[in-house]
Amino acid sequence: MRWLTSAVLLLIAVSPRSILADEPGWKSLFDGKSLDGWERTNFGGEGDVYIQDQAIVLDFGSSLTGITYTGKPLPQEYELSLEAKRMDGNDFFCGLTFPVEKSHCSLIIGGWGGAIVGLSSLDGADASENETRQVIAFEPDRWYHVKVAVTAKRIQVWLDQKQIISQDIRGVKLSIRPEVVLSKPLGIATFDTKGAIRKIQYRPLAK
Repeated sequence: MRWLTSAVLLLIAVSPRSILADEPGWKSLFDGKSLDGWERTNFGGEGDVYIQDQAIVLDFGSSLTGITYTGKPLPQEYELSLEAKRMDGNDFFCGLTFPVEKSHCSLIIGGWGGAIVGLSSLDGADASENETRQVIAFEPDRWYHVKVAVTAKRIQVWLDQKQIISQDIRGVKLSIRPEVVLSKPLGIATFDTKGAIRKIQYRPLAK
């Protein structure tokens, strides 16, 4: 029975994050050492942005601090994944703005006082008001795995491997809040919060 116990312990030790990293086709957008391919977003009043422990730290700003991707455009249909954590503060520690065909949308993680998750905006309604709104208690200084899948018909979101959003976007007007326009086409921001981002990667979705 000793071999069975060892096998069970091995399965427990294999986290969802390591399983994801082993899946084929993922391409890194962050080398863990520099901001190559990214630039600090000039929101005005933004906090410091620096690399620490192979992560991008977005320090407190007034009110937004962020980075914007400057590399090759993503394919039209794709998956994007990253890990994010709130280091301090009580608002969103990951405001991910991403392209959806000719439009853009933002995924807000931990907004409106720290617990709201959702897409901004759908038909003019932001994440706190539309049907994607979720209320989730986030632990401080804990890494959360976030994955977004984007097609012409649907936006899907997973948090720590659990699907939390599957939104049909056919006939829906997608937009972003004016505050994060400078995050286009792909960017990550925090609001009145110190956060960290790491392991940013994407892969095309098969047609």
